[in-house]
Amino acid sequence: MDLELFFSIAFAVVGGLGIFLVGMRFMSEGLQAVAGDRLRRMISAITQNRVMGLLTGLLVTCVVQSSTVTTVMTVGLVNSGFMTFKQALGVIFGANIGTTITGWILVLQIGRYGLPLLGFAAFFFLFSKNDRVRYLGMTVMGIGMLFFGLELMRNGFSPLRDHEGFRTWFHAFEATTYPGVIKCVITGAVLTVLLQSSSATLGITMGLAAAGVIQFHTAAALVLGENIGTTITSFLASLGATTAAKRAAWGHILFNLLGTTWFIIFFPAVSALVIRLVGHDPNMMELREGVETFPYILRSIALVHTSFNVVNALLFLPFLGVLAWVIERIFPQPTEREVNRLTYLDVRMAHSPSLGIVQSREQIHVMGDAVEKMFGYMESIMAKSGGDSILEEKLFRRENILDQMQKEVVVFLGKLLAGEVPHKVSDEARGQIRMAHEYEALSDYQTAVLKSWIKIRKNELTVSEQGLKDLQHLHREVADYVHQVNLAVRANKADCIIRARADSGNITRLMKQIRKRHLQRLSADEVTPLKSLIYLDILNHYRRMKDHALNVAEVVAGEK
Repeated sequence: MDLELFFSIAFAVVGGLGIFLVGMRFMSEGLQAVAGDRLRRMISAITQNRVMGLLTGLLVTCVVQSSTVTTVMTVGLVNSGFMTFKQALGVIFGANIGTTITGWILVLQIGRYGLPLLGFAAFFFLFSKNDRVRYLGMTVMGIGMLFFGLELMRNGFSPLRDHEGFRTWFHAFEATTYPGVIKCVITGAVLTVLLQSSSATLGITMGLAAAGVIQFHTAAALVLGENIGTTITSFLASLGATTAAKRAAWGHILFNLLGTTWFIIFFPAVSALVIRLVGHDPNMMELREGVETFPYILRSIALVHTSFNVVNALLFLPFLGVLAWVIERIFPQPTEREVNRLTYLDVRMAHSPSLGIVQSREQIHVMGDAVEKMFGYMESIMAKSGGDSILEEKLFRRENILDQMQKEVVVFLGKLLAGEVPHKVSDEARGQIRMAHEYEALSDYQTAVLKSWIKIRKNELTVSEQGLKDLQHLHREVADYVHQVNLAVRANKADCIIRARADSGNITRLMKQIRKRHLQRLSADEVTPLKSLIYLDILNHYRRMKDHALNVAEVVAGEK
């Protein structure tokens, strides 16, 4: 192959693939923005019903146009404790089916109309002031880029069809025998792992097929490999995560590996059935307006891709419990209790704001729960005159965890807000950043109370019986206040601010009464100045905790 021809092919293919992938991104973001609210409701409504989980995974992936994003999100939600392992398996099965929609979009074969479609939609995207119209324009732009990119790749690959050296080399990868099928499956898997995108490898495969460079059997085997290669992303997302998240990732891997294995065994029969359903030889060439085309090969590839995922999902769904049991034996529950938190927030989730915001929202809920547990620890510590070193260590450790959680959320949401984000999502993201700060501050003041308590013990001071009762009463009131705010956060109750302000006033009045009684004891020389100083510091810490909890309620109400 001469150098000029090589560069001509390379430039066309690389440019076409780039436009294809950007088109996938635009179409995904546009669809998410239009269907964002419905998408978030679907995810929040996931139940133990395996069929509903499958349908959720299917519909979400159809919208985001990426099984990678759906599976990474699923692993993250399992890791945060929002979704169980068995729920995740159903969603992953559905995600595998949903990703096949890309192939069927490309079956339309309107490549030459991709550019005008892109240009026409761009005007709406750039100049419309209506958000819905802008994002619909963005979606159509993405579709136009998909077709235009595929057309560029097809034209770029076309010279290879008549190149003797390439045909001789590629003959070794033709899926006409079982060794050939396995070679193609491995090639598709490796290429997908390297590109980290099954959409990219599907685009390349369809581009080669549309140009007549590879035949149907070879393309079908490559697609099978791409289904294996795409599991690498969920595996990477599970590294450093909880056991449940690892189980979800390996469920995805085993599902695709086992499905591919039996598809390889019955590959000749499956191929023959697909050809029969299409009704034409996929490799048949036709001349249309003087241009050589292969009108049936793309729909044949799309049918193989869909058949693989639909048939496997239907086969595995009744045995979901068995698959879960096998994976649970491979990854048994550790003896020590794991903390559910997002130790891995994949940057790709920031490119899917409607899903990413759900994941970060669950992290906010985890932070709220962690603060409540800290209140429980502190109440037990206050009840013991000698303290409790184990609970004290737990409280300090949980404060460090909350610090890390806040950083994770802020960094992740910062990346999310850097992209093209709908107003509703951006408002919620900013609210989540604020809530993460408030919960982290609540944990800081919890440790401040503990440090004050330790200072009293180290200085061999004692708190009077009335003073201790007052602090314990105040502690319970503030703890209950935080609990009520957390319930409002989970239910997203905007009207919670009315009760939150009323309860805030009640706590303030209680605090003033406690301070008044303490100052009376100070005037009567019942407490030392040092003890008084520490006691008033503790009261101030509780006042600040109440204020931070009120700030969270104001965020829920949309006031900050």
